[in-house]
Parts: sequence; structure tokens; C-alpha cells
Amino acid sequence: MAKFDFKRFHIRSMNAGSDSERAEINRELKDLYAGLSEDDQKLFNEELQHFLTSAVSRIKSDYESVKGLDRPN
Repeated sequence: MAKFDFKRFHIRSMNAGSDSERAEINRELKDLYAGLSEDDQKLFNEELQHFLTSAVSRIKSDYESVKGLDRPN
């Protein structure tokens, strides 16, 4: 069973110097997906969904903690 490193793609995309570089990273991810077997594509989708859910939760938590800094306790 494969374990996909979505964090690596995410960090590379965040640090991309241009939209074209970001598009190339996205293309790499799409090519990786296209080369997978049907079972691995299912696993890929499940792991991607889990990664996105945890990343959004982390961002929301960070945003809420920073947002509260301008309010008195």
C-alpha cells in the first residue's frame, strides 16, 4: 500500500515562484494520479481527502488563534 506525500507537493506549491511553477507542480500530481492503478487511485483520493481535511483544520485553528490576539482576555 502506497503512502502519498501530499505535504511535499503542498509546500512546494506554497513556495512556488510563479503561477507557471505552481501549474507544473499540479501537473506532476495529476501525472502521478494518472499512472496509478484503480485501487491506488482510490487510496490516493482517500489520503488526499484526509490531508486536505487536516490541513484546513490546522489553518482554521491557526487563524482563530491569531484572530483572537486583538481582543482582551
